[in-house]
Amino acid sequence: MSEDVLDELFDVIEDRKENLPEGSYTTSLFTHEKGENEVLEKLGEETTELILAAKDDDFDEIAYESADIVYHLLVLLAMKDMDLEDLRAELAERR
Repeated sequence: MSEDVLDELFDVIEDRKENLPEGSYTTSLFTHEKGENEVLEKLGEETTELILAAKDDDFDEIAYESADIVYHLLVLLAMKDMDLEDLRAELAERR
């Protein structure tokens, strides 16, 4: 069985953070002065779009906007030197 897609995505984000390959949107978030603000703005924007998609019962848009939220959330975690284990621990605590 292949690695969980969230783990795989987070590994790519961490690699972009460390190696900063040119031409990568993720790299730009880590190198741009306003990168953190951009991530926070995108989280707000994508959350609004998710709410509207849910209100319209648009399954494809719900999935699309949810993926955007998860991606930007993972970038934010990496920016804050957190990882999926921190998130998993918090969720387990709440269970």
